[in-house]
Formats: sequence, structure tokens, C-alpha cells
Amino acid sequence: MKTRRVRLFVKTFCGWCHEAKDWLEDREIEYEEIDVNQSAAGFAEMVKLSGQSFAPVIEVDGEFLADFDTDQLEEFWNDLEKNDE
Repeated sequence: MKTRRVRLFVKTFCGWCHEAKDWLEDREIEYEEIDVNQSAAGFAEMVKLSGQSFAPVIEVDGEFLADFDTDQLEEFWNDLEKNDE
């Protein structure tokens, strides 16, 4: 699999955000975490990119998935890998 730029926008007390982080870490996928509760600029960027204020939001090489659970994240990731073939 090719190297990807992965950014994960999260909120501190968001259960889905913690599950997304666990999912990425279990697969040893490196990512940049942006806690939008701690960064007004991060929150503004998340809203600009996703069109909403819900978290988590993941950006992978310019592709976005917003307000998701781990099943949706797995499907999103699998689609990205298929596009690499």
C-alpha cells in the first residue's frame, strides 16, 4: 500500500473519535490527530473541509469521510486501497 497523508479531526469526549484512533492504530496507520476542542483553527478547517461540525472527520490524501463509525471507516479505507490497484 502506498504512503498516505492521514489527518484525523477529533473531539475530546467523542466515543467514535476514540474508536477511529484505535482502528488506525490497530492497523499501524500513521496519522496526524487534530483535536478540534483544543484548536479553533482545526475546528474551522474541519468545518470548511467537511461542511459540518460533527466529528470524527478523516482526510486521506484529499479524500474525506465525516461523522463516521468504524464500519464506515473500514469501507472508506478499502475503497481507497481498491483505487490504488
